[in-house]
Amino acid sequence: MTDDVRNIRIEDYDYPLTDDRIALHPLEDRDKCRLLHWCAGSGISDRVFCELPDLLPADSVLVYNNTRVINARLRFRKGETDEGALIEVFCLEPVTPADYARNFESTHICSWTCLVGNSKKWKPGLDLTRHLVINGERVVLTARRDTMASPTVVVFEWDNASLTFSDIISAAGEIPIPPYLNRSSEESDNRDYQTVFSRIEGSVAAPTAGLHFTSGLLEEIDCRGVQRREVTLHVGAGTFQPVKSDDIGHHPMHAEFIAVGRRLVEELAEWTKPGAGRRPVIAVGTTSVRTLESLYHIGSLMAAGRWDGEVPQWWPYDQDHPQLAPHEALEAVLNNMEGDTLVADTRLIIAPGYRYNIVDGMVTNFHQPKSTLLLLVSAFIAQAGGDGCEWRRLYDHALADPGYRFLSYGDACLLLKN
Repeated sequence: MTDDVRNIRIEDYDYPLTDDRIALHPLEDRDKCRLLHWCAGSGISDRVFCELPDLLPADSVLVYNNTRVINARLRFRKGETDEGALIEVFCLEPVTPADYARNFESTHICSWTCLVGNSKKWKPGLDLTRHLVINGERVVLTARRDTMASPTVVVFEWDNASLTFSDIISAAGEIPIPPYLNRSSEESDNRDYQTVFSRIEGSVAAPTAGLHFTSGLLEEIDCRGVQRREVTLHVGAGTFQPVKSDDIGHHPMHAEFIAVGRRLVEELAEWTKPGAGRRPVIAVGTTSVRTLESLYHIGSLMAAGRWDGEVPQWWPYDQDHPQLAPHEALEAVLNNMEGDTLVADTRLIIAPGYRYNIVDGMVTNFHQPKSTLLLLVSAFIAQAGGDGCEWRRLYDHALADPGYRFLSYGDACLLLKN
């Protein structure tokens, strides 16, 4: 199985996406976007996103990602004038402290792994500075790198201990909108590129399927008796990286931080048992899909005595995978986790041939050609009852209708097993 999946040609997951079909901004009313509804055995129907509460199974559970996008892009000028070389520092993940929450609460100093734009102009030992005014207080922010590598570790220091790094990056940084939008970030993106349920800082990209939800729509979902739960996955810059190799076996997945509360693991263990208590689990976005499916594989790794804090990229396809029932894997998590929150990293890749264990449906956007996210969608549709080309029929349907808009600020899909 591992070899079969590794040999998947990414060229087979291409489709013709022209620039005019990429949404540069969201609709003013988020929940009025188009919704392509696909259910195994029922085919495709064109709906509006605000109809979602009526389309969800009445006894289902909606799981969304509560991550919040940070202003990860920091710009500095080399030297003391505005005419110095422009150097961009893109924060990827915290180093010291390594915990996201503690890092954002840091006062005076912290460090991050960063990408550096115009890197040749910034030599090790040269401090970059910015003079800021935050909440009426003056502060000098300094950035220092130790090597010329990129990514590299950048140490940030500031001379006002009353300010946290969260304060600093919120004031000094820019929200990192996707590069395929081919435009600079705008003031409106600070609002538009956050979900209504975002609250835990850490992502450098939004879980975009969640952008369509509004407070009013969530109230309607509650009134329908659909339960709502949350997980955390901090989206890394790897989400923008295309697959450059001919086959996916040579494409490395970047590690991403996930956190899931014990109570949700307990509930999932009950909901995934066969019988009357079984409840369909609908994930909002591919980040929630990967978090929920990673939970299953964390349990299988724990049961096999191989858990080291990270889900390896190819573990689901390994011949030594114990292939536990979903509730058994979740019970293994409960028996081994410490405290009230499971924290881990995941490199999980979901591609055709993957067996979904927890997720019964998903709300997702239209994804980039030749992307791992398109592989994830294809794998779900194939397992749900479609053939290997069903994903293409969905995308061809949307492409044939000029009303559908694609990618982060575009329209959505609701995919259900039955």
